[in-house]
Amino acid sequence: MASKPPAGDPVQDAPQVRPPKRAAAGIPAIAHTLRIAHQQMGIGRTARTLLKVNQKDGFDCPGCAWPEGDHRHTAEFCENGAKAVAEEATLRRVTPEFFAAHPVSDLADRSGYWLGQQGRITQPMLLERAAGTAAGSLSGGSPPHGARHDGDRHDDSGHDDSGHDGDHYRPVSWERAFAIIAEELTALDSPDEALFYTSGRTSNETAFLLQLFAREFGTNNLPDCSNMCHESSGSALNETIGIGKGSVFLEDLHQADLIIVAGQNPGTNHPRMLSALEQAKKAGAKIISVNPLPEAGLERFKNPQTPRGLSKGAALNDLFLQIRLGGDQALFRLLNRLILETPGAVDEAFVRDHTHGYEEFTAAARAADWDETLTATGLERADIEQALTLVLASQRTIVCWAMGLTQHKHSVQTIREVVNFLLLRGNIGRPGAGVCPVRGHSNVQGDRTMGIFERPAPAFLDALDKEFGITSPRHHGYDVVRSIEALRDGRAKVFIAMGGNFVAATPDTHVTEAAMRRARLTVHVSTKLNRSHVVTGTRALILPTLGRTDKDIQAGVRQIVTVEDSMGMVHASRGNLPPASPHLLSEPAIVARLARAVLGPGSATPWEEFEKDYANIRDRIARVVPGFEDFNARVAHPGGFALPHGPRDERRFPTATGKANFTAAPVEFPYLPEGRLLLQTLRSHDQYNTTIYGLDDRYRGIKGGRRVVLVNAQDAAGLGLADGSYADLISEWKDGVERRAPGFRVVHYPTARGCAAAYYPETNVLVPLGATADSSNTPASKSVVVRFEPAGRAP
Repeated sequence: MASKPPAGDPVQDAPQVRPPKRAAAGIPAIAHTLRIAHQQMGIGRTARTLLKVNQKDGFDCPGCAWPEGDHRHTAEFCENGAKAVAEEATLRRVTPEFFAAHPVSDLADRSGYWLGQQGRITQPMLLERAAGTAAGSLSGGSPPHGARHDGDRHDDSGHDDSGHDGDHYRPVSWERAFAIIAEELTALDSPDEALFYTSGRTSNETAFLLQLFAREFGTNNLPDCSNMCHESSGSALNETIGIGKGSVFLEDLHQADLIIVAGQNPGTNHPRMLSALEQAKKAGAKIISVNPLPEAGLERFKNPQTPRGLSKGAALNDLFLQIRLGGDQALFRLLNRLILETPGAVDEAFVRDHTHGYEEFTAAARAADWDETLTATGLERADIEQALTLVLASQRTIVCWAMGLTQHKHSVQTIREVVNFLLLRGNIGRPGAGVCPVRGHSNVQGDRTMGIFERPAPAFLDALDKEFGITSPRHHGYDVVRSIEALRDGRAKVFIAMGGNFVAATPDTHVTEAAMRRARLTVHVSTKLNRSHVVTGTRALILPTLGRTDKDIQAGVRQIVTVEDSMGMVHASRGNLPPASPHLLSEPAIVARLARAVLGPGSATPWEEFEKDYANIRDRIARVVPGFEDFNARVAHPGGFALPHGPRDERRFPTATGKANFTAAPVEFPYLPEGRLLLQTLRSHDQYNTTIYGLDDRYRGIKGGRRVVLVNAQDAAGLGLADGSYADLISEWKDGVERRAPGFRVVHYPTARGCAAAYYPETNVLVPLGATADSSNTPASKSVVVRFEPAGRAP
């Protein structure tokens, strides 16, 4: 029985607000999981699907990239993973009849939540708008305030009066769709006028084919979602340890003496991590969380898979450092000074044998100032001294982090300081110790390994060219921010996205949407509707694809794809459900057919063979990408295999110096003018990146709304912001640049003093394109200086 999507688009700025929860998971998580799954999939389909999630003979969860151990539970998924599966395995369908009934002008006024709830797209669709119109802004007005938009306002370009219906998507054959793309790409003055964006849910096989096609076409314009999340991690780790990935396995967390969780909320973003932290605690580990917000999952975890967990749960935090936004570099710098001042605390043999730059680093660290650190962090001296006691008592320390560390102007410097902290006591390259950047997308790390990168290593391109007899371009391409600038400035004309929701995920919403509308062609390979489908170029294509849960049959043979998790483990994924429509193509098939249409018979690459059997793709990956030798045989092993990691495996650091590099950047932290607050953008609990599962944030006490801003009650009193009042958020940047997000309900909340928080994508509008991290060019979405003005109109 097909389920029905919600009929209306609910108001999102008038929530019920209750005190935040002090524990995560437990019976409420089970109940919510089953309710969502039943609404989307029905009872039988729920059982068939959820019991295959993250199993060795099943499919990889399309949500986060947290790894699985060798021994797995029957229910090897978390609440948010189950929501991700239910969204993809839904029985709801978006058919050509849906598009006939809903012009783009209507869809553009809908919220991202409403769009996503309509279901799986069943056929390729084409939009051709007449000259002078802007898709996504045909309605002649803005959506109702606070209810039906995601922090964006539309250009008022008026209706299409040309007689050409530029306001409806209509069905198109696959052959015609590929011909349109080929027509637009081959008409470009340069291959660099094309952009090929990749979502982190794309498989290794698809990612490898896409970058191969782009480079054979002639460009390195391969922006991806890493540019917006862990690019700062990769930049810092490549410089300091020689590889831009974490250095720990899941088992290392179980062996650690101390785990520091900084700028990360596992309870919402990576709930299965809570099980690993619980196991670490049972083995004697201590846990320090560093975050401006108290997070329920780190206070107490009620493991739904054990009777004790359901009834009582386990306290995880040993110390909560409620840090001011952007103060993490100062905190780790002072800890490093205190380690240096403690006799016997430095692992001198490791420093001597395996590191470089120690003298310059120690000079900078010894200059760390207590008063400056307390100002930067908002912490008390006793807090830092207690943290130091736990650090010095630990022989094996892991630091985990996510967007709270990576999305500041000084993020790369901060992560370098984290590496300094670990190097001082030899905590890289030993069991139970190391760096652990926790990736949010299920294969975002694998996409980069497969060559999705605008600045590829020459050695990778050399291997690619040798294998396929092509000449890859050597000049650097565009990352996400530079891609938007290129579209805005007319230097890019065709945008092709392999998954994702580019328009909603990126910063500077108004500028990004205007830039996308300047394109000649926008193409989205998608499973479901999102905001990007209604903000289009002159022509737009939606190409519906198989999801991770769908069974993939090519040339009569059931196919598998592979993914790489946050800890460098590569494993197989195989869907078990009938495809949502007979008109869907797999992602590898879409790339292969597109390449044949664009490159023509002049290409010697065997695209047709790649489409017929993905094992042929893996054979080529094995000859191009180090660590994937004998790929097909090794991935057939249940649980997959580990990629090599020099620092972790043998304390070999492939840096320019041949050693792990200490660094000595000046300490930075955001300056906060009088009457302003520092805002961070973040997810709600009913959300995965830009996919909105519901309008609740259960752990933070928000129900039935998203346009809220969380403000410390004392700060709110000083600013005259009553609980329940409404305000516009205005961000302030250098050179007088400002951005506005209207109509947010003020919620008094126990955030760090001087800090506030609100959900994205509603607040992406507040971050200009030029506000990015040094070196990595990642949007600085976690340190936004804002002022508050009374809302321009009532909710």
